[in-house]
Amino acid sequence: MSTEFDLGALIAERGAERYELHAKHLNPQLPRMLHTIGFDKVYEHAEGAHFFDADGNDYLDMLAGFGVMGLGRHHPVVRKALHDVLDLDLADLTRFDCQPLPGLLAERLLTHSPHLDRVFFGNSGTEAVETALKFSRYATGKPRVLYCDHAFHGLTTGSLSVNGESGFRDGFAPLLPDTAVPLGDLDALARELAKGDVAALIVEPIQGKGVHEAPPGYLRAAQELLHKHKALLIADEVQTGLGRTGDFYAYQHEDGVEPDLVCVAKALSGGYVPVGATLGKEWIFKKVYSSMDRVLVHSASFGANAQAMACGLAVLSVMENEQIVAGVRKAGDLLKSRLTALIDTYELLADVRGRGLMIGIEFGRPSSLKLRSRWTMLQAARKGLFAQMVVVPLLQKHRILTQVSGDHLEVIKLIPPLVVDEADVERFVDAFTAVMDDAHSGGGLMWDFGKTLIKQAVANR
Repeated sequence: MSTEFDLGALIAERGAERYELHAKHLNPQLPRMLHTIGFDKVYEHAEGAHFFDADGNDYLDMLAGFGVMGLGRHHPVVRKALHDVLDLDLADLTRFDCQPLPGLLAERLLTHSPHLDRVFFGNSGTEAVETALKFSRYATGKPRVLYCDHAFHGLTTGSLSVNGESGFRDGFAPLLPDTAVPLGDLDALARELAKGDVAALIVEPIQGKGVHEAPPGYLRAAQELLHKHKALLIADEVQTGLGRTGDFYAYQHEDGVEPDLVCVAKALSGGYVPVGATLGKEWIFKKVYSSMDRVLVHSASFGANAQAMACGLAVLSVMENEQIVAGVRKAGDLLKSRLTALIDTYELLADVRGRGLMIGIEFGRPSSLKLRSRWTMLQAARKGLFAQMVVVPLLQKHRILTQVSGDHLEVIKLIPPLVVDEADVERFVDAFTAVMDDAHSGGGLMWDFGKTLIKQAVANR
């Protein structure tokens, strides 16, 4: 057996070239962007909700890898499950047998998913959405899928067809038949359904872009309208699912909502092995897989692989045994209440919204003349620059990683690992308060950085 490959030695030898390698061989704009805003850090290792650099400084992660790291990084239970499954030397992905782990994970996942009966395992959130789109069109015999303005459901061609952000769609047409409707607008939904060609509405119970929650009662009423017209409700829980909003699924915050198809991914991976899952009702699966001739009509080469299934089983075990959902409610309530209390203090702070540990912080036009003139200058250059001005000092001065919630939005989205505790919450609030104090002082490095961002925005026009 060859022992020539040493991964640790390779990283030790060439790890310092990480940004140069990426610029040369991968997306060249990513390192350029990171250098521009000062995010070109070198993280050596990570644990839970924290990163560490070579000097041992810790960074609080309020991004969780866009929600992938639900249990934080390197949870010992998930890590052990991955070691265990590798050591078992399973006959994985033979394609012509039925291994136990996919069935066990589906069984476990369905116990948290009342009214759903079967699962298809793929490799990502966008693949889970693709599956739901295909299944809904086949099951209903109709071509068109509705989605909501500002939605994000993925970037492959099918999921891009139901993406509500033109910046992602531009230049990739033609896409699938689709129509956008405003989130919460039942009249608009009814008008489209009346045309008779709608297979489904796909909706995020809380939109990741801007952190906008479906209005109370909307999902249940939409479901009734859809079923009246023999169309399906697809709940995209790729980011909101598995405890993120303080319930196992975000749609469960509203009584009587029973989606026909549910998409999950991200946190189910444990942060190790990509996995996506599309859960659905019995009749839909039986219609798609209607005979032995159609046994492989929809499949995925790496779907249901043993490593991904082991990680998923470990994640659900941790969630149950460590009462993760209850912890999310507690930490989320504390974080939201502490931030909401700051609205009256800072005129640049317009709104705090969300559920559980999915929170949006929105900034708005200030009332005082001096701040208003600076705000107007930023908006004229490019909307979203002020939010970026907040994100940067949070990392540079306070070692806290956050993100702007979307292009041209003055919103910061907080989606930390679900294991953050009270100390982490207080650390973030203290840092955010300090940044807001600096912003409202009318001077300092923060506004100097704003000038740099304006020059960059103008140069990119």
